Amino acid sequence: MWSGTPLFPEQASTMAGRVDALYFFLLAISVFFSLLIAGLIVFYAIRYRRRDPMSVGEVIHEAMALEITWTVIPFIISMVIFVWGASVYVAISRPPDDTLNIYVVGKQWMWKFQHLDGQREINELHVPVGRPVKLIMTSEDVIHDVFVPAFRVKADVIPGRYTNLWFQPTKPGRYRLFCAEYCGTRHSGMTGEVIVMEPSEFQAWLSGGALEGSLASAGAKLFNDLACNTCHRPDAKGRGPVLDGLFGNTVKLQNGEIMTVDEAYVRESILNPSAKVTAGFQPIMPTFQGLVTEEQLLELIEYVKSLKALPPAQASQTR
Repeated sequence: MWSGTPLFPEQASTMAGRVDALYFFLLAISVFFSLLIAGLIVFYAIRYRRRDPMSVGEVIHEAMALEITWTVIPFIISMVIFVWGASVYVAISRPPDDTLNIYVVGKQWMWKFQHLDGQREINELHVPVGRPVKLIMTSEDVIHDVFVPAFRVKADVIPGRYTNLWFQPTKPGRYRLFCAEYCGTRHSGMTGEVIVMEPSEFQAWLSGGALEGSLASAGAKLFNDLACNTCHRPDAKGRGPVLDGLFGNTVKLQNGEIMTVDEAYVRESILNPSAKVTAGFQPIMPTFQGLVTEEQLLELIEYVKSLKALPPAQASQTR
């Protein structure tokens, strides 16, 4: 009845119904017990009011049934809330494997979106309906927060690290996007739109317009321009680790720690290479802090992700 109002925005994602169901359950529990307690207070204040100044109330001992009742019932309700809330949290925090990955950079006071195919957007994000979308987000300056009410998703965007958020739109349309973290004088104007399209329309939009190549191809050019290929060689004869097939696997560091190579690890290795040095190598890589922008970092990360491990026969030929 109230769908589409600010207090009850439209449900437009697979998680929206689950979040709303939990929210209304908590609201119903709160309203029920608030009315129950308030009603009992009024009832007992009237029913058991002191009628004679000399009267003394009866002392009740060992009301075991009452003690058990008001202990067990709240415990059961708390466990229901915990299990239900945990299931929703796990579903929101674990994106599916087949997501459409899109990079997001927050900046005072705009949202910059980068598709893997090369399309760039500012304050608008085009996505297909029915496809899980994963946003890999960071900030250039202060903490921001991506919030799409119709999808019931919200996550902080933090400078110096990557955070993730995912959603799966269920119907085409235009949905408002807000920054939900105060980020400066123009915070209220840091808004945008998520434009959900039919898959065929999205592919037509994605293929249209002037493209400068994919993120991975731009990253490959930057990789060579920065002379990274002189140390990170595929024949294992360079002064740095081989990057082919590295992303998603684990590496052993000089201190014996085992790390998974993900976006955050690659980012830190570019900006602060001496923080986590791979075992068997020396901390000789220079920092690129201040030399590459956030967008260029995303390009380099996608290039590393695109490098596949060479087949054994081909790898032996390069040695």
